[in-house]
Order: sequence, then C-alpha cells, then structure tokens
Amino acid sequence: TLRMAANGHKVSQNGTDPVTKLQDEDNRKVGLGKKVTLLRGISIIVGTIIGAGIFISPKGILRYSGSIGMSLIVWIACGVLSLFGALSYAELGTCIKKSGGHYTYIMEAFGPQMAFVRLWADLIAIRPAAMAVISLAFGQYILEPLFMPCDIPPIAVKLATAIGITSVMYLNSISVTWTARIQILLTFSKLLAIAIIIVPGMYQLFKGETRNFENAFELSNVKLSGMPLAFYSGMYAYAGWFYLNFVTEEIDNPEKTVPLAICISMAVVTSCYVLTNVAYYTVMSAEELLASEAVAVTFAEKLLGNFSIAVPVFVALSCYGSMNGSIFALSRMFFVASREGQLPEVLSMIHVRRHTPLAAVLILYPMTMLQLFVGDIYSLLNFMSFMRWLFIGVVVLGLIYLRYKKPDLPRPFKVPIFIPVVFCLTCFFMVFLSLYSDPINTGIGFAISLTGIPAYYIFIHFNHRPKWLQQFLGNSSLTVTNTLDCQIQLHIKKRIDVLVLKLLFH
Repeated sequence: TLRMAANGHKVSQNGTDPVTKLQDEDNRKVGLGKKVTLLRGISIIVGTIIGAGIFISPKGILRYSGSIGMSLIVWIACGVLSLFGALSYAELGTCIKKSGGHYTYIMEAFGPQMAFVRLWADLIAIRPAAMAVISLAFGQYILEPLFMPCDIPPIAVKLATAIGITSVMYLNSISVTWTARIQILLTFSKLLAIAIIIVPGMYQLFKGETRNFENAFELSNVKLSGMPLAFYSGMYAYAGWFYLNFVTEEIDNPEKTVPLAICISMAVVTSCYVLTNVAYYTVMSAEELLASEAVAVTFAEKLLGNFSIAVPVFVALSCYGSMNGSIFALSRMFFVASREGQLPEVLSMIHVRRHTPLAAVLILYPMTMLQLFVGDIYSLLNFMSFMRWLFIGVVVLGLIYLRYKKPDLPRPFKVPIFIPVVFCLTCFFMVFLSLYSDPINTGIGFAISLTGIPAYYIFIHFNHRPKWLQQFLGNSSLTVTNTLDCQIQLHIKKRIDVLVLKLLFH
C-alpha cells in the first residue's frame, strides 16, 4: 500500500475514535491515474527508442559488421530481436499488472535479492550515466546552430545540458498529462526529422543512385569477433522498447494497450531505422559514413543545402524526447522499489495535488548532475552496457520460469515459447561473447554490479532480523513502546507523515 498525505485532515475534536478516523483517511489515498492511452504508449516507446543515435552515429554497426549489406542485415535482425523481447515483455506486462519493468519481473520470478542488485546497478551507475550521455547530446546539438562554424565551448555544452536535465525533471514533477502531451509532440517532431532524411534518400534511390550498394555484401572485411559488437550497437539503438512496462499501472486497459502499442512502435522504429540507413547510403559511401562525426548533418549538407542547419535542432528535440520518456518511466521503477521496501519510503509518495511521484522523479537528478560535471560517463557506459542485456535476458528467462512455476497465472496475451527462448539465448550469447571481446570493461561492470549484494545485506536484509534478535538489540526501546497502544502509535506516525510531506511539497 502507498502512504500518501492529504490536505485538510485534522484530528477530531468531538470524541471520534482515532482508529475510525484513520481508516476514513486511508480510504482517501492519492494515487497515480490511468492516463496512458494507446497513442501516449506509442509515443513513450517510439519517443524513447529514437534518440540521437540514428542521427549521429550508425557507423558503429557498419564498422563492426564490415560491409553495407551486412550492416543493413544487422539493423533488421536487431529490430526483429527487439520485437521478440518486446513481445515477451508484453506478456509479462499483461499478467503481472504492476509498474516497475525489469525490477518488478525479476522480483516476481527470482526474489528480492536479485531484483535489488538490478536496482542498485541502475541507481548508482547505469541510469545516471545513460541520462548524462543523452543530455550531453542534447546540449551539443541545441547550441550548434548558434556557434556554427565554430566549436562550442565545453562549459557551454554542460550548462545547456544541465538546463535540459532540470527542465525535464521539472516537467515530470508538475504534471503527468503535460509530460505525456509533450512526449507525443516530441515523437512527431523526431518522426518528421526522419522523414526529412528518408524522403530525399528514397528519391535519390529511385533516380538510380545505387553505386554504393554495388558489392554491398563484400565479406572480406567481415570478422566473426566483431559481430557481437555490431549487435551491441544495434540493440543499443533499439533500447527503450521496455519502457512502457515501467508504467503498467497507469495504462488504460493494459491487456489490449500494451501488446498493441509495442507491436505498432517496433514496426515504426524498425522501418524508420532501416530506411534511414538506406537513405544515408544513397548519398555517402561506407568510407564517408565512417569518417563523419554526425551522419545526419553530413547527409543534409550534401543533399539539403542551407536547410541542413535545422538538422541539429531536430537531433536536440529527439534527445529531449528520449530524456523525457526515460525519466517518466524510470521514476515509476523507483516508486515501486520504495513500495516494496527496498528504497526510502518517501519515494513511494505522490504529490497530493499534482498526482506525480515527485520524490521518485528527482532521485536521479543529483547523480546525473554529478556524473555530468565530474564523471567519466562514456567509460561507465562501456562498463555497464553488457549488464543491461544480461538482466534483460534474466527477465525473459523469468518469463519462461513463470510458465512452469505459475501455469495458472492469467495471461491475456501469450507469446509462443520460441520467442522468449530465442531472445533469451541471444542476450546471453552477446553477453558471453562480450566477455571474450572486451574482458576488462565487462569485468569492471560486473564487479560494480556485484557491489549490490553487500548493499542488499547492509540496507535490506539486516532490517528483517529475527524477532529474538530485534528484542535483544532493542530491549530498552521496546520497554517504552510496548506501553503505548498500537493504534495510537499508527495515528502518531501518520500525523508525522503528513507534517513531513507538507514541508516537502509546500
């Protein structure tokens, strides 16, 4: 249950039983409304997946796959694999109707310790670093039209980035409805940006500009050891299909909305990614694409002339949409973790007027700002990228496990078993090959995540000591507290909660 404050609750002065009064107050708890419709669900997924990557650097896949043809196959394969993962999450989201995404599903399948390790890695490293990276891209590209053709001072980029992060946090704190509306607007803006690339590219293709596709499947540069890294780049570009599952409790009619939103979103994103890369290759050779720092900008300069100055603005809006969608979804994970007793209780509280999980929204702010100004963000992402796919593989393994552990669990949407099996094996295959390709970074990331185990025992497990040990350690305090009636204690605690929240929110 959530513990929420409500304005105007006063202790009865006419002899009303305090316990009865508390029960009446509990019936008026504040909660998160079901404000995520099908269109908003699609905007969360599409708007979060499509970030800066497709505009800036598709060259990672080309470099590691070795040829244009193989790079397009990797883009398609990653789209199909992401669809498999998304469909698996759709089944989990319709049978476990709780928000929280990865955290909730690992908790249900494998228990609180493994769920806390995932939560710990997210909280101290993965999410702040990922947020800082996408925010830096926003800061870089929102300033580029102002400084062209000069370089942008690094401090100006960081200040613009800090303003962007702060505005996203503020938006998510004041209104769920406006957060969703702006996410829809930003999603349409990035789809417009992709259309500005695809349409001229397809026009060039139909005109016969196919010279870069000759010998597209030249395999002389293809190396098996590089394919896992190519798939990493591709899967990273598609990352975000799981974010709708973080807000399951706020989805209107989740049994239908979740699967439909996921299928439509993945079809849109995969089509956009493949067609955008085809458009790039109609104008740029493989060598030119690998030499470009920002592929979309190079494409626009070659084909669109002066209009190319608008591309950095679209890239910045795309990054802002990813920031907005990520904060909206991730705050619900921390909200649920607090509700489960694995984070401070204040994170499961909701603003009484705005109906937003204010504390859960703001929890990432200090760590993100710290990493923005003093951290080695890109190294940290290298350390932690394989852990993301390891835990996603564990989640889908949990789906397979729940099929046998809880066969009677209602499943309004059920995928064929080969879909989660193929996706799970692919995740573990990429993880283990990354240990071979880059053992140092993956080992460091694994070690960082393992610090969640002692943290679990320090912060969580020791708070659930046996009763005899609690009595031994807290004998003196029990002597005092046992003299109070338990219902009066509950009443006093609720009064304190109300006062604390008034201080926080007023």
